[in-house]
Amino acid sequence: MSKQSFHQQLDRWLVTKEEQAALVPIIRKVRKDHPRMSARVMYSKILPATMGRDKFEAYCFSIGLKVKYPKNYRKTTDSSKTKRFPNLIEGTEVTGVNQVLVSDITYYEMNGRFYYLTFIMDLYNKEVVGYSVSKSLKTVATTIPALKMVIRRFGKDKLKGTIIHSDGGGQYYADEFKKLTKGMQNSMAKEVYENPHAERINGTIKNDYLIPYSPKDEASLNRELARAVHNYNTGKPHSSNEGMTPRELRNSNKQIVINVKKIKKTIEIENNSQSYFPNSTVQYNYHYV
Repeated sequence: MSKQSFHQQLDRWLVTKEEQAALVPIIRKVRKDHPRMSARVMYSKILPATMGRDKFEAYCFSIGLKVKYPKNYRKTTDSSKTKRFPNLIEGTEVTGVNQVLVSDITYYEMNGRFYYLTFIMDLYNKEVVGYSVSKSLKTVATTIPALKMVIRRFGKDKLKGTIIHSDGGGQYYADEFKKLTKGMQNSMAKEVYENPHAERINGTIKNDYLIPYSPKDEASLNRELARAVHNYNTGKPHSSNEGMTPRELRNSNKQIVINVKKIKKTIEIENNSQSYFPNSTVQYNYHYV
């Protein structure tokens, strides 16, 4: 084999591995909403770029996602060998905007297929500061445009030292994303329940806004998502914001101190199998200055 052929084959292998890592969180979300959806049906909705139907099914089975074995649902990839950043937000005291950003990727089903929504939220005032819509799970279509939106709005100087926290998705460890976050602090959850802030905004935008808005095609999905984010940021009061909307808190002189405590989990034994049940989301202590 020539040196050129070897590197071409290696590049193809790396692209496949990147997509596989990116698929795991999405498959988890699909299975959470559709516990009995088969891998074959998921394939027809996700349509991964580097895998055909049979290879996708085999991949799902290899990570323990056969429908007939629900006791293995919690088994995904061996995260002990997955590259990831340390979790920097546990024990962090958040005292202002642009200090901690949280991000996640979810899916929105429309016309029989999945579109992928990426959100970046400011943990301090719960404001969505960046987002994107895509048909692909590639880094350049998901996390990159969402983060570029944040950078355009605030500028690199105001984001120096900012913690950007995410799950273990490959899009958050890709070279393109790490290059864009230079000067920021990358943080990752080791388990899915360690990123509940971003999970919560996923559900709010999808269930409280997009589903009632009922977009019909990709163009209307982009319009309605922009509308949903605007209405959420400017019209939804939060008790944790002392009754203010995210935008109002950002523009006010009020300061709220948020202490992010350690997240706990419990393991429940049922029918001789183990299942993970997060005991709680992140707990907050608020006091006002």
